Amino acid sequence: MNVFAKQGQKRRDAMWSVCPTSLYVHIPFCQSRCFYCDFNTYVAPPSLMESYTEALVQELAWLGKEAQQPLQTVFFGGGTPTRLPIPLLKKVLAAVRAYFPLAPDVEWTVEANPGSTDVGKLETLLEAGVNRISFGAQTFSERLLMSIGRIHNVDDIASSVERAQSLGFQRINLDLMFGLPEQSKADVEESVKCALSLHVRHISAYWLKVEEGTPFFQWQAADQLPLPGEDAEADMYGQVRELLESAYLRQYEISNFAERGAEARHNLVYWRNEPFFAAGAGAHGNVNGTRYENVSSLLEYCQMVANGRLPHASAISETYAEAAETTMILGLRLRDGISLRRFEERFSAVPQQLFGEVWESLFQQGYLQQKGDFVSLPLQYWAVSNEIFEKFVATVTED
Repeated sequence: MNVFAKQGQKRRDAMWSVCPTSLYVHIPFCQSRCFYCDFNTYVAPPSLMESYTEALVQELAWLGKEAQQPLQTVFFGGGTPTRLPIPLLKKVLAAVRAYFPLAPDVEWTVEANPGSTDVGKLETLLEAGVNRISFGAQTFSERLLMSIGRIHNVDDIASSVERAQSLGFQRINLDLMFGLPEQSKADVEESVKCALSLHVRHISAYWLKVEEGTPFFQWQAADQLPLPGEDAEADMYGQVRELLESAYLRQYEISNFAERGAEARHNLVYWRNEPFFAAGAGAHGNVNGTRYENVSSLLEYCQMVANGRLPHASAISETYAEAAETTMILGLRLRDGISLRRFEERFSAVPQQLFGEVWESLFQQGYLQQKGDFVSLPLQYWAVSNEIFEKFVATVTED
């Protein structure tokens, strides 16, 4: 049974016929919730972790029946996947291996909070085949870690990275954030230099985005959140880029830096708007042109699976226009940009046909540039990329 059947349309995205070779697994548990976080996360008792693990293993079994090719990438996100006790973590890791074929060179990433990865958990990950770990460092300032609600300290970051490296993890990412309340350029510089001193092969650097429903949102509404401001944040972004690129990490995406060959292959699937399976409460997947979202409630998720039902909150058939626009917007986040040849092969049309005057106007204003087969965003406009991306929304017709 194909549970992701695609309805016929006049024009088609060739990717609708491609079976995913990537899998996202959501582990929604945290020791506490950060003040900026709007992800689907919970502080839950062990009994609920056990029930969730059972349901997740069953959903993975269902999805595995849809897999036609070996998985090239697997990503465990959260939450904090390493929050799971070792027996439950082993069950989920084993389920992926049991129900999906894996490519010999599969990239398997697990997110972790510094301080949540003792030797036992790291060895569990390695034994299962996990070969990439992503630590949510966020900042190397004790003051700022406390102000954003993180539970680890600066020493935890270094010790976690060094422990993982000593056990054999060669691919490690550190997440950093800027634009934090009362953060200065000196704070940002210190964090970047500390991250570089650990010799990781990948660093992600994100703007703080204040999301509705978070403590930060409430404090901002009450004028109690002293943010640096847009100009200062733009300066911080430029500072991050300069420091990382002048070291040994190349910026290959708006927020991501890596040694050549160490780019996040799983995230490239998202930026190229390619299909992927997703499992877990609140997870979002894209299969056969159907974008689906699982229910976010842990209890509802477990109950639906126990009743033999896919835990979907929604499943929407993507239109040709949406696919083309999303592919362009996400692809322009990459330094290399969009391959015109691959775009035409995928959509049976060149961008000029689909985006018309918008395409021409962006070139005339210098917001787009072409080098050989690739069209990209000039680096000086990355700080205002969202304003450029908005130009592509609702520009393609279904005729």
